[in-house]
Amino acid sequence: MSLISNDWMSFIMVGFGTLFLIGELLINMRGIFAILGFGFITVYFLTFLDPGMFFVMIIIYSIGLLLIILDGKLINDGTFATIGVVLMIVSVGLSSPNWSAGLYAIIGVFIGGSSSFFFLKVFKGRKMWNKLALLDKLTTDKGYSSMNHTYTDLVGKDGVTLTDMRPVGTVRIENIDYSAVSNGQWIMKGEPIVVKQVDGTRILVAEQIKNG
Repeated sequence: MSLISNDWMSFIMVGFGTLFLIGELLINMRGIFAILGFGFITVYFLTFLDPGMFFVMIIIYSIGLLLIILDGKLINDGTFATIGVVLMIVSVGLSSPNWSAGLYAIIGVFIGGSSSFFFLKVFKGRKMWNKLALLDKLTTDKGYSSMNHTYTDLVGKDGVTLTDMRPVGTVRIENIDYSAVSNGQWIMKGEPIVVKQVDGTRILVAEQIKNG
């Protein structure tokens, strides 16, 4: 049995494939990451699939990726992105010859996808999933404050999430509700947050580190 056909290699191929593909969505690498990502995924499917099923699974995987792009460009609420991730997991899981290789592949999706956010610390990110935060002009009659001078005073203040941050959501700071965004971090409803940065009416928050 060749090295590439070992079960644990599915983790390597799917992990790197997902890392580069999601990385291309987060940052503009002029298609280089996309080529690398599809290369790894294609090798994975060709290694573990019969030729007849190759196109079926690559289409399912691609649809999942397109749903993530659609969510980031247009929807911005995480629904299509979640469905897309599920499709990607299903495609790599069903492609595996046994449960061990399938488990490695599914772990590769999660590890590769989450690791891709580290690219944002090095490269400038695309303007995806931020549209809602920039266009969401909430008025005071709904319990929201949209005055710029009050926003600048929020830096360093504590609050709590009123909705899931995916990464856009609503937070409450000093009994006033604001539309806010986290830096690619998903924060659950009811979690304590702190304001890290304010840019106009765009409020960047981070989850507070719980002691103990």
